[in-house]
Amino acid sequence: MPKNTATATPIDTTKSTGLTQNYRQEHQKDMTNRLRRIEGQVRGLVDMIEKGRSCEEVATQMSATRKAMDKAFYRMMTCSLIEAVNESESDEQAIQEVERSARLMEKFA
Repeated sequence: MPKNTATATPIDTTKSTGLTQNYRQEHQKDMTNRLRRIEGQVRGLVDMIEKGRSCEEVATQMSATRKAMDKAFYRMMTCSLIEAVNESESDEQAIQEVERSARLMEKFA
């Protein structure tokens, strides 16, 4: 792929820094709420097992809990990607950060 000489142009972060901070605050609130719900689901799993619920019922709830964790993971990776791109000093660095995030998602997903 041919190199674009415009990729070395610095990205203007003066406006986006405030947006990123607001996004991060909202993201932290969202993640905290998600993880608290997941925590409740895990407590529910323990309760189901202690009450002798069927293995199928427990497995169904485990699947829902796992999916909730997967969604939380992808939301966290999205935040990481937004921050990395926003903090990039050039388009080339932003592309490298996107590629890095893609490798992390492939590794952990």
